[in-house]
Amino acid sequence: IGVVGIGQDITGRIAQEREYSKLIDTANAPIFGVDNKGQVNVWNQCAMELVGYSTEEVMGHSLVQEFITDDFKSPVQAVLDEALHGKETANFEFPLITKAGARIEILLNATTRRDEQGNIIGVVGIGQDITARLAQEREYSKLIDTANAPIFGV
Repeated sequence: IGVVGIGQDITGRIAQEREYSKLIDTANAPIFGVDNKGQVNVWNQCAMELVGYSTEEVMGHSLVQEFITDDFKSPVQAVLDEALHGKETANFEFPLITKAGARIEILLNATTRRDEQGNIIGVVGIGQDITARLAQEREYSKLIDTANAPIFGV
């Protein structure tokens, strides 16, 4: 009777995972992730600053039910569901509600997250705040619509 043990040095993998986590956390774009139940499990510093919720306030909470406006709950859930089935989405626009109650517009790329065996374990989203750009586009349209002189392009 005895015990046989097999070991593997995972020091390198742990170092890579730490580097990956640091890269996500310090990126200058909002990055968030959800598990396969839609619960937030990644929330970087930029997302924190943009939305106003700390990591502790969002972790384990439903992204769609708690942070998405009612008019976009269904489309955002559809994007997450598609990513959870391996179909990724690029350039999806949707609003997030900040802690202060303001609505901000996000342009999102949703990517499937997989474990080492290739099993889908969630979705990670990399976003861009496009609130100011959309406001500027609306202002330009309003200027053109209300101009007292003809405007045309060549």
